[in-house]
Amino acid sequence: MKVSEKIEQLKHKEAEIKKMGGKDRIDRQHKKNKLTARERIALLFDEGTFREIDMMVKHRCTNFDMPESEVPADGIVTGHGLINGRPVYAYSQDFTCRGGSLGEQHAGKIVKIMDLAMKAGVPVIGISDSGGARVEEGIDALKGYGDIFFRNSRASGVIPQISLIMGPTAGGSVYSPAMTDFVFMVKNSSYMFITGPSVIKSVTGEETTFEDLGGAITHATKSGNAHFACDSDEDAIELVKVLLSYIPNNNIDDPPVVMMGDDPERLCPELDTIIPDNPKASYDMKDIIQSILDDNEFFEIHERFAENAITGFGRLNNRTVGIIANQPLVLAGCLDINSSDKIARFIRFCDAFNIPLITFVDVPGYLPGIEQEWGGIIRHGAKILWSYCEATVPKFTVTTRKSYGGGYIAMSSQHLGVDALFAWPTAEIAVMGAPGAVNIVASYKKEIKNSKDPEATREQKIQEYEELFNNPYTAAERGYIDAVIQPSETRKRLIQALEILHTKRENVPPRKHGNIPL
Repeated sequence: MKVSEKIEQLKHKEAEIKKMGGKDRIDRQHKKNKLTARERIALLFDEGTFREIDMMVKHRCTNFDMPESEVPADGIVTGHGLINGRPVYAYSQDFTCRGGSLGEQHAGKIVKIMDLAMKAGVPVIGISDSGGARVEEGIDALKGYGDIFFRNSRASGVIPQISLIMGPTAGGSVYSPAMTDFVFMVKNSSYMFITGPSVIKSVTGEETTFEDLGGAITHATKSGNAHFACDSDEDAIELVKVLLSYIPNNNIDDPPVVMMGDDPERLCPELDTIIPDNPKASYDMKDIIQSILDDNEFFEIHERFAENAITGFGRLNNRTVGIIANQPLVLAGCLDINSSDKIARFIRFCDAFNIPLITFVDVPGYLPGIEQEWGGIIRHGAKILWSYCEATVPKFTVTTRKSYGGGYIAMSSQHLGVDALFAWPTAEIAVMGAPGAVNIVASYKKEIKNSKDPEATREQKIQEYEELFNNPYTAAERGYIDAVIQPSETRKRLIQALEILHTKRENVPPRKHGNIPL
């Protein structure tokens, strides 16, 4: 065979593989408002930069009809390229080829990509669209899942791992996304569940739908398994690019510095009036966050889950920062089981990837109730304490209003190793709110009981307690906060603290790992 013929043979093989499952199956994919595996890759990477690896890999299964079955690229596209100029490895399951099912070689391609990403120290992105394990390959498919999970664990905290769920993901295949750092789902076309609606009905008698059981909105609001519920494949891919702009390539690198052009000396006069005079009135903590960040840009993570807490990324003086805050609009900003998990996981990601943490506090405490206690609020709430204590990145705290009891300690208090703690004049730092304290303090109770006008005396004692404790000055006198500042100066003060502490280094005792209260 001539050289020219061999080159033509190569081109023919590549062209056949790129046809994927064929026109009919591609059309069915499009009718479901889903892009194909190769279209997703093309949209994700900068034009012309993606280089495919293992295009010609074939399965080795001899069971059933598999010897006669052609599965182009074994149902998955793998490779590397640039996203906004930054190197990234990725894989994209091809539902048009045997339903994107995972077999031995399919898994081997994913494993190779993950290993290469670890060697290169760059993020890895997985696009899931699969019917699950390839049953014809039996235990070899299960072995493939195990190999992937092992690498998810080893890569965690070393390189960012991002999952895009763009179709069905069921059974064992859901665990790999769950072990990654961020999960994006697409409304009305992506699903995650251990067992499907039909199996649930046969076992428990419960009736449900794919969307209600494991759709994007369900996982973004109820389970917290999804960080983002996106409108389309295109929307999800664009959001991934935004996320990547905030995070580093690996745990050794610093996050990217992006020139925003926002004056580091800029004041925020609107913050001087944002806290209501009525201590029971609510306000939107996101208004404070956006006001302070460069160009008012805030990229929220887990927006729909545990909305009493806020987590996300922004920039201060062009540097990436991780934001954690209580949201007074939801449950008065109380901490509960879900918000504790949400905050703790976000802290640990930021700490792993050298992203400074800024915490905005307005917390009346942990949410009371039988359901919370039986659900393990003690164990879940301890995760916040653990994560803040464990974090060695620069940590800054701003107390805007309430900071009571266990909530005061948990929300990055000085006692957990915060580096700079500011309080507004509106801050109330105490064991509890004045009405509750008056009901407990023995001398107050005695005076109220012996009073001719108990209600008037009670109001007097509440006011007395507030003057004594529900302010930032008692804590400031004890050195528990660094400065009481004017709200409008918050951005400037945080930037000054960040600039002096962004080179922070902290040594911890050598150990294999701690035993976080999971």
